Amino acid sequence: MDEPSTTLLVERVRGGDEQAFAELVRRHETALLRYARGLLGPGGAHEDVVQDAFLKLARTPPRLAVEGPKAEHARLGRWLLQVTRNHCMDWMRAERRRKRREVERAVPEATAGGLDTLEAKDSRQVVESYLFALPDTWREVLVLRLLGDKSYQEIAELTGKSVGTVGWLISRGLQRLSAELGPVLEPEGRGALARRGS
Repeated sequence: MDEPSTTLLVERVRGGDEQAFAELVRRHETALLRYARGLLGPGGAHEDVVQDAFLKLARTPPRLAVEGPKAEHARLGRWLLQVTRNHCMDWMRAERRRKRREVERAVPEATAGGLDTLEAKDSRQVVESYLFALPDTWREVLVLRLLGDKSYQEIAELTGKSVGTVGWLISRGLQRLSAELGPVLEPEGRGALARRGS
């Protein structure tokens, strides 16, 4: 039995069909969560942002004026990704304002601890921590390219940047990540072994 088309599901959502809505969530949720987590980091914020995107779908579903199941699916996917991106950007701006207020109110204090050492035990956490330390514009294009598997053209359309700018941002972001992660992820003792073997 063929699955219902995206357009049919969207029209059913417009009529209040909960099963149609659940099916659209099933089809798109994983990619949106991956994208939002890449931008916002671990924690619950990425899930909230994706939930907000699906709430918008439930309230005001878009019109899909395309033909063919693949084109319909892609059009809705782009729409959901754009809504998710907008929510992520809003969340990041609010988070920056919150942190700025905390810093302004906080009493400066020196802190030292072993948090970096704990995070270094898990390579994924280390990579994510460096990724999240990148400027927002670099991080966004890297997440879309590496985690979202989007083409330069798709990233350009989503972010409103030119394809050339997207390529430059990806290149610079990868260079920064390589420079930062190289010493961290290099196996211990590799340099010593190389010296011993020469």
